[in-house]
Amino acid sequence: MRAYIAARSTVPKVYRDEAVVLRTQKLGEADRIVTMLSRQHGKIRAVAKGVRRTASKFGARLEPFMVADIQCYIGRSLDIVQQAESLGSYGAEITSDYASYTAASVMVETADKITDDDGSLQQYLLLVGALRSLARGEHAPTSTLDSYLLRALSIAGWAPSFVDCAVTGAPGPHTVFVVQMGGVVSDDVAPPGSPRLDAMTLELLGALLAGEWDTVELATEKSRAQASGVVAAYTQFHLERSLRSLQHVERSA
Repeated sequence: MRAYIAARSTVPKVYRDEAVVLRTQKLGEADRIVTMLSRQHGKIRAVAKGVRRTASKFGARLEPFMVADIQCYIGRSLDIVQQAESLGSYGAEITSDYASYTAASVMVETADKITDDDGSLQQYLLLVGALRSLARGEHAPTSTLDSYLLRALSIAGWAPSFVDCAVTGAPGPHTVFVVQMGGVVSDDVAPPGSPRLDAMTLELLGALLAGEWDTVELATEKSRAQASGVVAAYTQFHLERSLRSLQHVERSA
């Protein structure tokens, strides 16, 4: 027992990390609980004291979509944020545009649901890159969102197939897409009445997954709308729950 206590006493009480803010909730009159996905420490829930006061030194750095270098003190149930320095001030640019804001809201909600407390470096880097792209307006917000969702699911082990049969591995192209089966499937295994996707939509979905933006930018409005519907259905099936923020996304280019 003494050895165990001694070992615990050597654990550092303070740590630093990079983190992206997923969500916040009010605590008392001036504090917030901040949920963050960090680079090294997984998902963190910490109390940011006094951040709702106008005189707060780092309140604006701990808003959703912001990336910060944080210093936290390990508490009994929740950690305490002691310092926060901005690494990526994406909040203002994202929230000033409705399409970007709704896309970013889906991204952080997905990241929150798809990662456990241990987190994932790949998921962290993917989310930060997607938020940066939204803030810079590099691509249409819905395209950035769809690409992020497909990649996040792939990292989590649910990579969809858009060419070969997801069930038998039979070489494609195949046109029947079945969410529950993991992507396109051959006619031999496709359930009766399964929807078919045209070649342009399947090409777009593959490009979104691979990050081939030249192909994405050439897609038609019809293909983008159809691809977005597929991505939304595929995401919510594998998360086994609905994404509240997804209903606010305007599905257009």
